[in-house]
Amino acid sequence: MNEIVSYFESIDPIYAAFLATLFTWGLTAAGAALVFLFKSMNRAVLDGMLGFTGGVMVAASFWSLLAPGIEMSEGEGFVKVIPAAVGFLLGAIFIFLLDKVLPHLHINFKESEKEGIKTPWHRTTLLTLAITLHNIPEGLAVGVLFGGVAAGFEGASIGAAVALALGIGLQNFPEGFAVAMPLRRSGLSRTKSFLYGQSSALVEPIAAVLGAWAVLTFEPILPYALSFAAGAMIFVVVEEVIPETQRDKYTDIASMGFIGGFIVMMCLDVALG
Repeated sequence: MNEIVSYFESIDPIYAAFLATLFTWGLTAAGAALVFLFKSMNRAVLDGMLGFTGGVMVAASFWSLLAPGIEMSEGEGFVKVIPAAVGFLLGAIFIFLLDKVLPHLHINFKESEKEGIKTPWHRTTLLTLAITLHNIPEGLAVGVLFGGVAAGFEGASIGAAVALALGIGLQNFPEGFAVAMPLRRSGLSRTKSFLYGQSSALVEPIAAVLGAWAVLTFEPILPYALSFAAGAMIFVVVEEVIPETQRDKYTDIASMGFIGGFIVMMCLDVALG
């Protein structure tokens, strides 16, 4: 792991963010590839996976984003927390607006419950767009953190950025499977199910590069940018991920999956950051 951290320290931060999110996309593709091995997926497993995803995202929002954002803000007391509060609110509003505009359908929801503007798009596209919505703040978070390291902000470290990418990658693996399997069950071929499943994470490298570039170009925005990514991720968890796990009888499994995901991400950030 030390060798990986050293390598990322030696390359351009925007390129580092791109490589890190290629890794997270790769794990999404690996998860989606399980559709070639299994004919179906147990609902309890799906809900547990989604819970794990939510736990990772909440832990990453605090340990990797909010806490460093507050630490590097100037001032004392309420003044010190203003950038985090403003950025967090703006991130939540950003995803809220995307949620209202982007047509999508959550994994465990019926087609009549699709959200966003009305469209004749098929269920396959809507399911993929739902996970794409999850992945925008994840890619942005990785890019912003790498950009903060390059800008020399105290509280931002390559170890923390690598830990964040690793945690997001781990939760992307079950996400890929969670997208591909319902598509397969709805009648798509294994190949098409895989292609749709992995494509949901292609937005992460794009968001990461934009995030790193923005921080390097406008350095003072870093505390706001870190909190923006955190607010976006928390909104996704509360509005989408958790409701998806509460539609069946496996809510306890989903809750324990959430706890497990939180612990894994917390340990990664503390150990590597």
